[in-house]
Amino acid sequence: MAEAGLDLKTFIRTVQDFPTPGIEFKDISPLLAEAKAFAQSIEMIARHYEKEKIDYVAGIEARGFIIASALSLRLQTGLLPIRKRGKLPGPVITLDYELEYGSAALELQKSSIPEDAKVLIVDDVLATGGTAECAGRLITLAGGKIVGFAFLISLESLEGKKRIANYEELTILRYE
Repeated sequence: MAEAGLDLKTFIRTVQDFPTPGIEFKDISPLLAEAKAFAQSIEMIARHYEKEKIDYVAGIEARGFIIASALSLRLQTGLLPIRKRGKLPGPVITLDYELEYGSAALELQKSSIPEDAKVLIVDDVLATGGTAECAGRLITLAGGKIVGFAFLISLESLEGKKRIANYEELTILRYE
């Protein structure tokens, strides 16, 4: 999604071999540090979803929390944290999943979403789609309805979009 304003790609740093050898990590820290770039990215997502009747923005730990917090304020919605295993007081729903460089688990508090609440799930990067898919399954198991997924970055060659193909996906910056 291209838009007039700052060239947001100039605020993304590529870190070779992080967190493991062979991975090209897309670091959003420079974008977050530049207020105008961060504001522009949040506004681009917000404008896309502002006409939807969203009840919650769900952020995936950890960088997704940053985006979700700003976005939930802009859209005037509640905020849902989707956390790594053992970080939320129970009862929780826990799901294991595979990611680009290993495996992990995500959790969501069971009583955090009223039945049929509309939820937008956000994260910084869509890579293989495992994390996003897991987050979507958590929201559904908790009784929520997914409005869509929003990301700052998509790594297109990893085809993560396929794992969330049944939902709308908005990405600000795409890399091959």
